[in-house]
Amino acid sequence: MDLTPTTEQEEFRAECRAWLEANLPWDYGVGLPPLFDDLAEEVAFLRGWQQRLADAGFVGVTWPSEFGGRDATPLHHYIVQEELARARAPELVGRIGVNLVGPTLLAHGTDAQKARWLPGILRADQLLCQLFSEPDAGSDLAAVATRATPVDGGWELRGQKVWTSYAQFADWGLCLARTDPDAPKNRGISAFMVDMHAPGVDIRPLRQITDESDFNEVFFDGVFVADDQLVGPLHDG
Repeated sequence: MDLTPTTEQEEFRAECRAWLEANLPWDYGVGLPPLFDDLAEEVAFLRGWQQRLADAGFVGVTWPSEFGGRDATPLHHYIVQEELARARAPELVGRIGVNLVGPTLLAHGTDAQKARWLPGILRADQLLCQLFSEPDAGSDLAAVATRATPVDGGWELRGQKVWTSYAQFADWGLCLARTDPDAPKNRGISAFMVDMHAPGVDIRPLRQITDESDFNEVFFDGVFVADDQLVGPLHDG
């Protein structure tokens, strides 16, 4: 296998490096991120950085161009990651949306869902979180206990999630909930896009030894989720 970079790939790397040298918020390759006393200030700073990086075309390069990507190859993605590391660039505050929720919607979402949620992800216009872990269901997702019960026009969500990164800043979350309680443990689970500002959503930051609160508990008390927020097949999230 010949892994020699093509001329186009080398030109892309040079383009990315030149942009970072001209736009990095501190000295290229040697500077460090500023220290913030308030997490909200840090998130605001990182959102601004991600918007600039996305506008330049260096976030989600493998995504379809209609959603802000470049229709590029995985190799182009790795080139960007190498150049960001070389430059000591800030991390993406919207990385959960870019790396996890967005690709899930690309693979399993309807056309309407893609049009609704994908455009705001790469620029961090919308921040997303992943609502998987629970007090008794960390890596064992088959133990998920959060329930989604059918109601008129959608579902009613009840349960608790934990260790949810940046939930207090998220606009939407991808949530796994049990929709068929009679199915075997590893079945009967569905995925939903949940409005993190909806009535019944209670977000409680977990204070760390560093005095920061990157992680959260999230409680759902009768949260309404519309039918068109179901992602993928019912009972097979």
